[in-house]
Amino acid sequence: MRRFLIALFAGIAAMATGAFASETFKSEHYPLRVVTVTEGLDHPWGLAFLPDGRFLVTEREGDMRIVSADGRKMRPLSGVPRVYNSGQGGLLDVVLDPGFGRNRVIYFSYAEPSGGRAGTAVARAMLDAPNNRLHDVQVIFRQQPKSGGGRHFGSRIVVARDGNLFITTGDRGERERVQDTSINRGQVVRIKPDGAVPADNPFVGRAGHRPEIWSYGHRNPQGAALHPETGALWTVEHGAAGGDEINRPLAGRNYGWPVISYGRHYSGGRIGIGTHGEGMEQPVFYWDPSIAPSGLTFYGGDKFPAWRGNLLVGALKYQLVSRLILDGDKVVGEERILDGIDERIRDVRQGPDGYVYLLTDSSDGAILRLEPGN
Repeated sequence: MRRFLIALFAGIAAMATGAFASETFKSEHYPLRVVTVTEGLDHPWGLAFLPDGRFLVTEREGDMRIVSADGRKMRPLSGVPRVYNSGQGGLLDVVLDPGFGRNRVIYFSYAEPSGGRAGTAVARAMLDAPNNRLHDVQVIFRQQPKSGGGRHFGSRIVVARDGNLFITTGDRGERERVQDTSINRGQVVRIKPDGAVPADNPFVGRAGHRPEIWSYGHRNPQGAALHPETGALWTVEHGAAGGDEINRPLAGRNYGWPVISYGRHYSGGRIGIGTHGEGMEQPVFYWDPSIAPSGLTFYGGDKFPAWRGNLLVGALKYQLVSRLILDGDKVVGEERILDGIDERIRDVRQGPDGYVYLLTDSSDGAILRLEPGN
């Protein structure tokens, strides 16, 4: 019904003024207007902003496409690799290289299939927008080993200030293997843009540890961003029935899954030994019950000045955006905004224009723009 009404109002507005459909919500500091930029996307997952004002968006089913600033969808790009489209697997995140204006390089993550099994992979490619294609696609990271099933691929990509890439990977539903650092399960990895391992990674040269590992003991991190002042990586990950976590992953640290957690198994059973364990890090913040977080950004624009320095986190299960207020590295408050939007929020990004952009996770998914209302 909501989609029908939005489409109806969009048609009326387009005939009258050319404007997009919108809805209004209340929040502590601002009335909020949610504007539909485009819809009809198939489970959109990742969003990047092109320098000319267009959007580059991934759809979990396997398509990547350019969307114009006025919401027109281009046909899917050619050259995208085949993906493992099962469960939570598919085409996932996308980011631009910092030198995109010169080199046209992008990075994207996806569930890579092989013989009925799959694992998170990251590729780099050149975007040929005039010809609507990718070329020179090169896989620069593969989660090892691949496994069956469609659970817990992660995956976000963040370009650090030093130019290296942080990649979040899920545990693939194999929690008993997460503490094994000889494989890739439930980790943040750090690689160079060409896939090489930086010499200062914490486990380089250590037997029994994969050298690309930055941190481990994660469950299924689906949001990641750099702190705007410190440049430190922050992540958000799914717990089970509770225990969703905000973490600040540090080099070589163990974040505890599945030995410690603030949640419980879906069966109601206890997870591991409790909430604390020797040599294991505590989260910056956690939710219990689970909101199912996906997508995370620090807000630093001029459209919502009262939000500067806040974290914005999308919620799939609770269908809202959590605004977390920080004091240094501590979360000191939370406001849940857009409650009642009736959409699973898959990604949250601040645009170059200072507005907040959201992706909704459905077979009729949308790019939404969050603006201060009147």
